[in-house]
Formats: sequence, C-alpha cells, structure tokens
Amino acid sequence: MINHIAIFKGKQVRRIIYNNEWWFSVVDIIEALTDSNKPRVYWNAMKTRVKVSDGIELSTICRQLKLESPDGKKYETDCANTESIFRIIQSVPSPKAEPFKRWLARVGYERVQEIEDPELATKRTRALYQAKGYPDSWIEKRMRGIEIRETLTDEWKNRDVGGDKEYAILTAEISKAAFGMTPSEYKKFKGLNRENLRDHMDDLELIFSMLGEASTTAIARNRDTQGFSENQKAAEEGGAVAGNARKELEQKSGRRVSSRNNFLKQSEIKQLNK
Repeated sequence: MINHIAIFKGKQVRRIIYNNEWWFSVVDIIEALTDSNKPRVYWNAMKTRVKVSDGIELSTICRQLKLESPDGKKYETDCANTESIFRIIQSVPSPKAEPFKRWLARVGYERVQEIEDPELATKRTRALYQAKGYPDSWIEKRMRGIEIRETLTDEWKNRDVGGDKEYAILTAEISKAAFGMTPSEYKKFKGLNRENLRDHMDDLELIFSMLGEASTTAIARNRDTQGFSENQKAAEEGGAVAGNARKELEQKSGRRVSSRNNFLKQSEIKQLNK
C-alpha cells in the first residue's frame, strides 16, 4: 500500500492506495470541512448522531488502514473510499461540502487514469514538483530516486520481506548506515514533522540515498537473499556503501553532506539574492 497526501484548500488529507483505489482519512476530511480543532471528537459524535437519527453505522463503510501520523509512525485510522466519503459528508453541514465533492471526484478519477496508464502518475508527480518551484535538475534526481526505491521494495516483496513494518526497519538500517541517522532522526535533524524527508533533501543527500538503496538491491540480487534477516544484513551493507562514500567526500570536501536546510528554501534564497 502506498501513502500519499492530497491538499484541499490548504488542508492536508492523508490517503492510501488500497485494492487499486484511493482510501482517505476520515478525520482529515472532517477537519478540512469543519475546521474543527478536534476532528476525532467530531467524527465520533457524528457517528453516534447518524446512528440515532438514520440508523446507519458509518463505521461499517470504513476500513482501518495504517497512515502516517505527525510523529512519523503509522497507526490504524478510519479510512473510506470515494463512494463512502460521499455518504459521510452528507452528514457534515459545511459550505465546503460541494467543492470537496468535486475535488474528491477529480482525485479519484486521477487514480483510475493512473492504473490504466502508469506513466501518468510519474508525469503528475513531476508536474507537482515543478509547481512547487523545484528546479528540473533536482526533479530528475528525485524521480530517479523514486524508481530506485520502487525497485528495492519490489525486491523485498519478492524475497519474502513482510510488508510496511519490515520495509520501514530495513529502510532505517540503510539510512543509519548511509547517514548515521534513521529517517525519523533525520526528520528531527531537519525540523520536519509530516513532510516527506526526501522532498527536503538537496542533491547530494538524494544521491547518497539512491546509492544506499541501489547498493542494497544489488547485494540482495547477487546473494539471492531470502527473508527478513538476510535482507537486513544486505540493507546494512548497502547503506554502508553509501556511508563510506559519504565519509570520503566529506573528508575531501570539508563539508558535511547532511544538511539541516530545506533544499527548496535554499533555492528560493539564492533566487532572491540574485
């Protein structure tokens, strides 16, 4: 399952691909529609109200799926697909309801298109980065990094590594060996919360991330690693390839590769100073 964040009128809505369709965080949608500072309380009260007034259990049209929370960990969260979200928002008195329905229909349709033509997902991702102001040279590295990451997770899947939890552990092993920090530690280092870590990396950080994951893939293939333990060893060694290269560069350049700065903000500052 792949996690994404969509934006509706400045509000983040977490979503996840499950059974080839988008499932959305219900509490995020409640917050986006109502501006409530306690969307979980609102959602629980709404379920009770609808059950009493209409005799409908809204929980039955939801599914608990793991989404990333602000602390970087994944928790089971009430999620609903497009059809069920339309039913839920009927019970939310909000002037944003109609614009949200149109937004939801568009987002859902985009996923259908992407299933039929996978290249569209890549094009949309590239266009999103361009709209955010990232330069083409950075986007090329980021897109290549996404491909390398997908190749690695495909290898793990084929080598009997069990799902998102074990993927996260192996990713942490690579990052620790490559940068001396796990992804959660790296996010704290950069002062990030829910943001995507790699979207805030500069060129060198992306390059060493790619090297660590590509090396891990190569080691796993060459050794035909099977199961979590063997792939954990490959992850440590693949990350170490990147880590050793990083240390050598730092020694010769006199500059640390890992940066607290947000790459996009750095670029904006440079533009302003021109």
